[in-house]
Amino acid sequence: MPEPSPFSDQPSAGLLAKAAPGDNAQGPDGPLSITEISALLKRTVEDRFGFVRVRGELSGVKRAASGHVYMSLKDEGARLDGVMWRGNAQRLGFMPEDGVEVIATGKLTTYPGRSNYQIVIDRMEIAGEGALLALLAKTKARLEAEGLFDAACKRPLPFLPQVIGVVTSPTGAVIRDILHRLADRFPSRVLVWPVLVQGSGAAEQVAAAVRGFSVLAPGGAVPRPDLVIVARGGGSIEDLWAFNEEVVVRAIAASTIPVISAVGHETDTTLADFAADLRAPTPTAAAEIAVPVREELAAQLAELAYRKRRCALRPVQLGRERLEARAQRLPRPEALLSPKVQQLDDLAERLRRGLSDRIVVAREVLQRQAGRLSAPLLAAQVRAAKQRLAAQRLRPDDLLRRIERDRARVEALDRVRLQLDPKAPLKRGYALVTGPDGHVVHGRAAAARLAAMTLEFHDGTLQVGPVGARPARSTAKPGGGKQGDLF
Repeated sequence: MPEPSPFSDQPSAGLLAKAAPGDNAQGPDGPLSITEISALLKRTVEDRFGFVRVRGELSGVKRAASGHVYMSLKDEGARLDGVMWRGNAQRLGFMPEDGVEVIATGKLTTYPGRSNYQIVIDRMEIAGEGALLALLAKTKARLEAEGLFDAACKRPLPFLPQVIGVVTSPTGAVIRDILHRLADRFPSRVLVWPVLVQGSGAAEQVAAAVRGFSVLAPGGAVPRPDLVIVARGGGSIEDLWAFNEEVVVRAIAASTIPVISAVGHETDTTLADFAADLRAPTPTAAAEIAVPVREELAAQLAELAYRKRRCALRPVQLGRERLEARAQRLPRPEALLSPKVQQLDDLAERLRRGLSDRIVVAREVLQRQAGRLSAPLLAAQVRAAKQRLAAQRLRPDDLLRRIERDRARVEALDRVRLQLDPKAPLKRGYALVTGPDGHVVHGRAAAARLAAMTLEFHDGTLQVGPVGARPARSTAKPGGGKQGDLF
């Protein structure tokens, strides 16, 4: 039998709706409208669940163009829709993704448009360190698949950067440690871009600083760094979470300047470390990696300069050693000069004796001739010479004969000269053939090798060339005869 209706005591239903006595399922003016019942439900739910804290896994996360975030939270047995308005979404410390287990805090409300209820989330955190590590591993795997962590993309660091950019908090101990370490090792120019390194908005500020250094133009008012250090002190995984954000990782990977990641202590690892060109275990170590030690460089330069001097002086030293070795093999100067010295002494002695002997002989000759050099004898010889000179007479016939004899000899030489003159035969119809260099052409074979020749006649010259050349140019004297081309 059918179960009795709870309203079985009321009259059976008819065609027209009629209000039953004592019916409380209606308003003062009759049955409730859909809007009225939805408002009653919304008020009841909000009054009863004005503040709730739920735990669940994110699903269907969507970020609208308005900035609001829509999602669902689910567990093994149920599903709850959720919404996070833009203001609260901007303060999130992580990027919500599907599969992340979170704890959401907010209030329950209804959405009359779809007749369902949802949670309006004011604050959302990752549910425990395990969930946080799971999100980290998921993000790392996704970014690694895109190639952001490839070793082939890593760039070498400059050996001695002139300007170093540091992205960190300006008030922490990190920047003081970096500046102090740089001053100890190699004082350099440092540009600090102050950012938040923890909490809401930290990831966006760090990413903006890295991109800001990259867009600086070389030679501008603000110098462009040669190296960028992204640094933060140690802390928990939540404190360091800003450096695991995708926006920071992508900014570091896209940087046009080599980047050193120095986030946390040696045991702390963030995704920024994988995207950077080099990871430093601590911020102080990053300063040590960035620049060399100036004293060590100076010592190395001094050592290289010393080695250069040794290399330059080595050939001189070797040459000196070879010269000394060869000089030791040479005979002593005394041994070389002693025979000549002895010979010189012998010749000096012979010269002395020869001069002495010569003086004795000369003295004897002078003594023998002394008798002939007496004054009376010399006067007698002078008188005899004068007598012979007075006896000589100059007769004209002797001079004329001498002149005629000399004239005949000169005329004979002149006739020979005229016969030997090469231009004398030119008056008898002969020609003198010379080449371009002015030398006489002696035969036909020599003439055949010449491109041009000069024919000299008694009344002028004529230039001739081979057959087919331009006509010969005559330099005959005025009134002279015409000479044709010999070729």
